[in-house]
Amino acid sequence: MRLPIGTLLVDQGVLTPDQCTQVLEKQKVTHRPFGEIAEEMFGIEAREVERAWAKQYATLTRWVDPRIEAIDPAVRELVTRRQAWQFRVLPMGYDGAELMVCTTQSGLVRAMNFTARQLPLTCYFVLSEPQAMGEALMRVYPMEGMTQDLLEGESPAWQTGLRRAS
Repeated sequence: MRLPIGTLLVDQGVLTPDQCTQVLEKQKVTHRPFGEIAEEMFGIEAREVERAWAKQYATLTRWVDPRIEAIDPAVRELVTRRQAWQFRVLPMGYDGAELMVCTTQSGLVRAMNFTARQLPLTCYFVLSEPQAMGEALMRVYPMEGMTQDLLEGESPAWQTGLRRAS
């Protein structure tokens, strides 16, 4: 089930229900993105909108365990070790013409920005718990000093009350 951005922003405590209604009214007239309007009308920080968007996306996309998923060796070279760790991206393989990329919920916005700028491919994202992502990165992109502990500080979905989509 898709949770509206407005509901998520109200749940985060950055918008009141009345403000949400006002944004929706303006959105009906302007057809602009909800988050953009909320930022403009009420000074909501872009980071808060991105956080809500990542929560929304997490309810829609598939969750995987990259430690046991097949990873196509042909896509490994699309990112460097440093990029994989820095941007929390793990290319997994092609699905038709699109590249499936694994990341964490908290790394989603950053991963999307990176792939949009650096990869000449259409990507779609699946999500993983931080511990599993860290272990997979250690296996696929080993790099001295990098361990799964670096990702453990990220909030897994079960702590944010989200249910994983099957």
